[in-house]
Amino acid sequence: MVGLLRRLPIARGSWMRATPLAVLLGLLFVKVSFAQEGEPVTAELAYYAIDNMMLLVATVLVLFMQAGFALVEAGFNSRKNTVNILFKNTMDLCFGSIIFWIVGYNIMYGNDVFGGFIGWNGFGISAGMDAAEAGPGVLHPQIDWLFQAAFAATAATIVSGAVAGRMKVSSYLVYSVVLTGLVYPIAGFWKWGGGWLDQLGFHDFAGSLIVHAVGGFAGLAGAIVLGPRIGRFNGKRNPLPAHSITLATLGVFILWIGWFGFNPGSQLAFSGTANVSATMLIAVNTMLAAAAGGVFSILLAWFTEKKPDLGYGLNGILAGLVGITANADMVSNTSAIMIGGIAGLLVVGGMYLLERLKIDDPVGAWPVHGLCGVWGGVAAGIFGTANLGVQILGSLVYPLWSFVLLFALFSIMKAMGSLRVTAEEEKTGLDVVEHGMVAYAGD
Repeated sequence: MVGLLRRLPIARGSWMRATPLAVLLGLLFVKVSFAQEGEPVTAELAYYAIDNMMLLVATVLVLFMQAGFALVEAGFNSRKNTVNILFKNTMDLCFGSIIFWIVGYNIMYGNDVFGGFIGWNGFGISAGMDAAEAGPGVLHPQIDWLFQAAFAATAATIVSGAVAGRMKVSSYLVYSVVLTGLVYPIAGFWKWGGGWLDQLGFHDFAGSLIVHAVGGFAGLAGAIVLGPRIGRFNGKRNPLPAHSITLATLGVFILWIGWFGFNPGSQLAFSGTANVSATMLIAVNTMLAAAAGGVFSILLAWFTEKKPDLGYGLNGILAGLVGITANADMVSNTSAIMIGGIAGLLVVGGMYLLERLKIDDPVGAWPVHGLCGVWGGVAAGIFGTANLGVQILGSLVYPLWSFVLLFALFSIMKAMGSLRVTAEEEKTGLDVVEHGMVAYAGD
């Protein structure tokens, strides 16, 4: 191994500055992968291995966010719907992965077939790449698909919390397939696939709008069409209590950790001084924005509610994370604190707005992901180097795209009588009615 290190054209002393463990692991991976083919181990192959392995680690963190969403949504809702929420989160990943493999990925990253609006490149994933193509910043199609599939599942799962407690499982699965197979991939193509918004210079680094606003406004559409849960608004504000703030808090911590795959992972290339520096900036900005979101939301809720409400603080943390996701690569640490803090204020205001409009969103999915997703896009033009006019345009288009399409889908299912469970079934709880089981043995 010492001889192998000496053969690589890397400046003396740079190993201590360029994540030595990752480099060594990358070299070992390259040694094993290419030794059988008799190819020399070069710096290009080492960087190729590092970039792809680090993206795999980031992908695992993003996938772990599914557990966070499941716990947050289950904790903030009634215990009689726990199994139902966990089922929907699980199936988002299962159904979403299959449909994103069949069509979604190639809509999102295919060749432009309709004036920058939609892409297409066949079904499934390309067979792979030859070793001769390997190099710094080059991603293997398999890991590229896996990372993007994790993002697609995240967008779908956001809606589960907004429609909790009253939506039929069958209709939810139809929605999940439509979003991951069509709505989200087309939205992603506009920017990440080189579509019309990308050509205008729109910036959404890791998906404040493409992932979170698309999911958040889909959730708002579902909540409006479904109507509130029984007893939620009886002529006045009547919050239905969370059954486990412990689960919700643990879920937020898991999401916070997973976001270090979501944001830094979106750098996509991790080898080389410039990429290392960019990744570290993104990671620190992510941390600071989340913390600021938690602080500012707690302070505002403390002032308005006369008590330090943990629920607002938890959503404030998530709001800060959503707000920094579009711009973490282009703003300073100070700006990240300001972006996260403003997101923390917005999420509290957004939750009050839903109360005033009598829209029942049990977990605050729209204030966190929809409203703060829009803020993240606009913030890239205010605090970053993106064109503010283009950022405002994109920050309007993505919510409209998601809301209009999903509102139509939910309305069609409602007209067919297949959207919402009956009042009696809702009172009994979806765990028993839809799944024939309970989450807790004593129930």
